Amino acid sequence: MSVLDNFEQWKDFLGDRLHQAQNQGVDQDTINNLAYQVGEHLANKVDAHNDEEAILRDLWNVASEEERHTIANMMVKLVQNEGSDR
Repeated sequence: MSVLDNFEQWKDFLGDRLHQAQNQGVDQDTINNLAYQVGEHLANKVDAHNDEEAILRDLWNVASEEERHTIANMMVKLVQNEGSDR
């Protein structure tokens, strides 16, 4: 099973990556910019594997660039308490 198949596993995966970046001293602006780039990639290159991903993709596709940055920042906040080390 892929981490993309289950939204809870996806959030845990993202939470782990977020904590790794923070522990290595990556600043919040860089994290938010990386989240935006991941969002762009997922919306344009990856098929949704569950309902939550489909909703996020649809929101991303109708959003302005500024709104997309907001979505990316909210995803970072969503996963900040997720992951295997929390």
